[in-house]
Amino acid sequence: MNESPYGYWLPIDISTHGYQIDQLIALLHWFMGGLFVFWSAFFIYCLIRFRHREGHQASYRLISGKFSKVLEVGVIIVESVLLIGFSIPIWASLKHDFPDAKEALTVHIVAEQFSWNIHYPGRDGVFGKRDVQLTSPSNPLGLDRKDPYGKDDITSINVFHMVVNKPVIVHLSSKDVIHSFFIPVMRIKQDAIPGSSIPIWFEATQTGKFDIACAQLCGLGHYRMRGEVSIDTQEAFDQWMLQKESESEQASSEETHQ
Repeated sequence: MNESPYGYWLPIDISTHGYQIDQLIALLHWFMGGLFVFWSAFFIYCLIRFRHREGHQASYRLISGKFSKVLEVGVIIVESVLLIGFSIPIWASLKHDFPDAKEALTVHIVAEQFSWNIHYPGRDGVFGKRDVQLTSPSNPLGLDRKDPYGKDDITSINVFHMVVNKPVIVHLSSKDVIHSFFIPVMRIKQDAIPGSSIPIWFEATQTGKFDIACAQLCGLGHYRMRGEVSIDTQEAFDQWMLQKESESEQASSEETHQ
């Protein structure tokens, strides 16, 4: 795993959409920092201005000034701009503006306590059937190798290979509890919910190996819920696929003879 991307501030950004997330985080911090400074100064002013002094009597009448109301309205306006002008457009671009599936790498990722199961379609580009009755330690996804579309499918555990500068569409689900698929350098975080298949997409801008984490506390073994995303060149990815295809064909042959 690379340790250099994770320092005292945000991890490096290697996602095509990451700058939007970082800009929003910066805006929120500046806004909250401004509020903190203002209200801290106002609090200190009140401590000094209304301190106990001989000959002064406290007044218990409610204030009737408009200054506080103006401040409250101003905060609401700024928060609305942050939400409507920045947050919702970013969310919409990631949730609705999906790339063309023909130009993207499509994978299924199934979370379980405590690992990430990655399922790639084979050369035919079609995912084979999965059957819960076929689930076993050696076949955690229950992939049916007898299915014509499943014979060339590729699976891996905790190692997610993708191609640099190529969109990736992930269909995310879970076998047991709620997990949260989190790749910090990609600015991606999405809950995996049992019984649901949730699509997300992203695109990397540089190669390397980085962490996959679970952002949910999914059990006592949660610390083991770590994986690796390997962002490869197209050539390196094709070589890895050829190697996995050979292993897949061998596994399919062994299951056929059993």
